[in-house]
Amino acid sequence: MAETEDAETTLDDLSDTAANMAQLLETSQEIWKTYLETRKGDEFGDPDPMHVIPSLANFAGVMAMKPQEIIDAATEFWTGQMALWQSATAKAIGNGDPAVDLPDLPSGGRRFSHPQWSENALFEYIKNSYFLTSKWAQSLIETAGEDLELSDRKKMEFLTRTAVDAINPANFYATNPEVLETTVRENGANLVRGAEMFLEDMRRGDGDLLIRQTDMNAFEVGRDMAITPGKVIWQNDILQLIQYAPSTDKVHETPLLFIPPWINKFYVLDLNEKKSLMKWLVGQGHSVFMISWVNPDERHGDKTWEDYIFQGALAAIDRVLEETGAKSTHIASYCIGGTLTGTMMAYLSQSNDKRVKSTTFFTAQLDFADAGELQVFVDQHTLEKVDQQMEKGFLPAKAMAKAFNSLRANDLIWSYVVSNYLLGKEPFPFDLLYWNSDSTAMPARVHHFYLEQFYMFNSFAGHALDIADKHVEISDITGPVYHVATVEDHIAPAASVYRGAKLMEKADVTFVLSGSGHIAGVVNPPAAGKYQYWLNTSLDAPDLGAWKDKAEMTDGSWWPNWDAWLSQQSKKKVAGRAPGKTLGTIEDAPGSFVRVRFDAQD
Repeated sequence: MAETEDAETTLDDLSDTAANMAQLLETSQEIWKTYLETRKGDEFGDPDPMHVIPSLANFAGVMAMKPQEIIDAATEFWTGQMALWQSATAKAIGNGDPAVDLPDLPSGGRRFSHPQWSENALFEYIKNSYFLTSKWAQSLIETAGEDLELSDRKKMEFLTRTAVDAINPANFYATNPEVLETTVRENGANLVRGAEMFLEDMRRGDGDLLIRQTDMNAFEVGRDMAITPGKVIWQNDILQLIQYAPSTDKVHETPLLFIPPWINKFYVLDLNEKKSLMKWLVGQGHSVFMISWVNPDERHGDKTWEDYIFQGALAAIDRVLEETGAKSTHIASYCIGGTLTGTMMAYLSQSNDKRVKSTTFFTAQLDFADAGELQVFVDQHTLEKVDQQMEKGFLPAKAMAKAFNSLRANDLIWSYVVSNYLLGKEPFPFDLLYWNSDSTAMPARVHHFYLEQFYMFNSFAGHALDIADKHVEISDITGPVYHVATVEDHIAPAASVYRGAKLMEKADVTFVLSGSGHIAGVVNPPAAGKYQYWLNTSLDAPDLGAWKDKAEMTDGSWWPNWDAWLSQQSKKKVAGRAPGKTLGTIEDAPGSFVRVRFDAQD
């Protein structure tokens, strides 16, 4: 009887597997059809979009002059491979570990957490061989050392890390024990679900794969996030101005205007009630205003950096002052919004314009001499390619998403490829990843100016940047400045941010170094009790390391310190200000501009 039941179960499994494989084949054909339908003739893209071939050639030339170093690296590599193979063979036949010296390799981390990566001799060998190969490849870049130009070395480091991430055995069906185990257990149903998600993500990207990092249906802007009460009180063709409703009877007389980045949307500062910097600031008695930039399209192709200053930030400042009756406002800025603010403040300082009482920068680069990993993408060749992508007057949002995700491919690309498409798991709802997927386009002339003048020429650090009728530079900035960098920032490296702060020789700068990275180091509410920050009132130290050695560390969020600093700039208080009392209201916060998604389906 038991044998009969086992046979029936086996037949059922085979039937399910056959049905799933048929469905998988059908969906795969649909994926291929969708891809081909979205291609333009024979155009399959630039084979070298990041312009790495010249860097590869220069690297090869340098290494050709180091034959002994190449031989030493190869010898160490193959010695390590032999030791790993001997160890795996001994484990497979049950003889224990052989008496060999194994190379020093990492344990694997989260992506190698399945027991078979350690318990199974074959998979353990695959894992360790991968790590040994990765270590060898990266050591070659170190061997090239200073004989390789800095720009070439950065490209080779990025290219090597990208390749290492891509060949991770956990990324592939046949070499991932968790995927194999799941496929057997589910008779291939996981692959069917994965293929269907793959097809949906390709259609969402109009032929390009837009990997979902969270449940895209779990959140809605204005319902689950960006929910701090307020009103849109003014708008033009590039921004909406939000005024948040007061939650205290008295508020500081000097208002506070946020100039967020337009690379991503402002509501990272208002994700939910527990994480919202907007809600927290309102609760501390500040009159808070927020710029919500338009998600640009063909209509904004002629907009310039100066337009974003004069029609954008300065126009918003004028409306804030008109609405509140104040003589000046505090400015807080974030990322590229801070770069824009820096150039604006240099212009205002040269003009003896007193509309801004103090300036705060969050993870904002002003000196781009060594501007981090994004600099890999910027040279004359890649700038020309970006210009071609902006033929309609804007850089598509999905291009921005790809660029940022590639900086952390292991976490933001490959882990989701495995989880979504091979294991067939729906991503977990996560507000921050929803925001990360809500990408924005970039106006063509604004983006070209940013890449060329800052990343390529570093003009603002050298009195070579033209804003209207003036040559401006970082040292023109005056007034009280609060400058925040984060330890693990890969977009605005803390060392680079510090260099920019040091160049503000005429300003009264308070420099703060926060724990964590570009987002978590900024969006760190005090109630969470996470991370720490370092404060040193002197900028005499030659570099960030020396500054940090003399800084005082405080556990938790820097927000209360900033609030105290702002309060010192504006001690007088007035009655709470209802939004739009002077200018009127257009619609409820967060407004309509922020709701425009690039991947919305018709």
